Amino acid sequence: MYNHRFWQYGRWVDVVIDDRLPTCRGELVYLHSAESNEFWSALLEKAYAKLHGSYEALKGGTTCEAMEDFTGGVTEMYQMDQTPPNLFNILLKAFERNSLLGCSIEPDPNIVEAETPQGLIRGHAYSITRVKHVEIQTPNQIGTIPLLRLRNPWGNETEWNGPWSDQSPEWRFIPDHEKEELGLIFDIDGEFWMSFHDFTRHFNQLEICNLNPDSLTTDDISAGKKRWEMSVFEGEWVRGVTAGGCRNYLETFWHNPQYRITLEYPDEDDDKCTVIVALMQKNRRAQKRMGADCLTIGFAIYHLEYPERLPKPLDINFFKYNASAGRSPAFINLREVTCRFKLPPGVYCIVPSTFDPNEEGEFLLRIFSENKNNMEENDEEVGVGEVDDRVRIEYSNKLKELIHLNKVKTCLKKKKEKEEKEKNREREKERRGRKEIQNKEDIKEKKRKIERDTD
Repeated sequence: MYNHRFWQYGRWVDVVIDDRLPTCRGELVYLHSAESNEFWSALLEKAYAKLHGSYEALKGGTTCEAMEDFTGGVTEMYQMDQTPPNLFNILLKAFERNSLLGCSIEPDPNIVEAETPQGLIRGHAYSITRVKHVEIQTPNQIGTIPLLRLRNPWGNETEWNGPWSDQSPEWRFIPDHEKEELGLIFDIDGEFWMSFHDFTRHFNQLEICNLNPDSLTTDDISAGKKRWEMSVFEGEWVRGVTAGGCRNYLETFWHNPQYRITLEYPDEDDDKCTVIVALMQKNRRAQKRMGADCLTIGFAIYHLEYPERLPKPLDINFFKYNASAGRSPAFINLREVTCRFKLPPGVYCIVPSTFDPNEEGEFLLRIFSENKNNMEENDEEVGVGEVDDRVRIEYSNKLKELIHLNKVKTCLKKKKEKEEKEKNREREKERRGRKEIQNKEDIKEKKRKIERDTD
């Protein structure tokens, strides 16, 4: 038996499987390793299929889903033609927090795993293994240059051959102590360096999986690694109650679940707060065979300038006269919608929703921030006030009635037990009487037998 652990909707789930794997003509049907006697990948896939209900449920999906299910992190996806101006700073902070970084080039529709003139493979999932401002000394100037270290999943000689590649002349401008700190090794291992400028020119897509705070070990923190602050809430869209649809449906939008978040401290190097909002719909892949596709989901963020003056939850009038401070890029039918924001310190309300009203589903809302955030449901608090005298009297009468009924039940129970005991005694007396009569009959029979034998 083999035990695997996966993250699923805010919890770590143990999945136990045996080693019976699906085969056809002696070959593994699905995922398999290059070595014929290596089975860890097939066993992992079987456990993952069991988690979701079937192998069929694994069809389709994104790299982001897998990274989240294996790590419990929050993933972000960037198209390189639409990146924010501070992308390298985002990568630096992600690397400091042990985030998983991956990138890829759009595949060629006509050639599988086509190689570019620069030695890069289209459609491959490259890993980013280092992000650094590297010290550089040229005859004309001294400064730093943003560099990335990447790895080809093949781990072979197929590597980037442009500037800063293995044995590239640019490395002669890097001081020896910097090379030592980088652990610079030129080998046929699929790993290479390239400038951030070339990275943005040659790669099309970037994926960042930000790990939750529990993922960092004591050693990681001692080594200077930082961690995210995280808040998590689970909720549900219920038809006619909390499934209000998107902002287009103003009359019902305010019915959606609402979450209030307080950001007190800005980032270390900024006067604003970095916030990553991730909205995930639950259990849709497992319900795929029942025809349940992913809902079209998104969210909006509203700044609450005077939160103590506003109703809980926010009503229709608030949304009628206030624009959002941020929102998901689009409403889309993916398992999760994630977006990064830079917000001034303050109080905000996050409203997750489906695009259309009355669409039912469960969701998980996660908030990652560089500094501590305080998050709560933006709803009325349920408390206990003074009890009305009429209620107190009615309660007292009900209590007396219950006590009386309890006494009656006790008396009836005792009476029944007494009657049962009497019946048992009578039955025992009758049994003994029958036994005595039987004994007498047996004695008489023995005497008659002796008399016959004597005659």
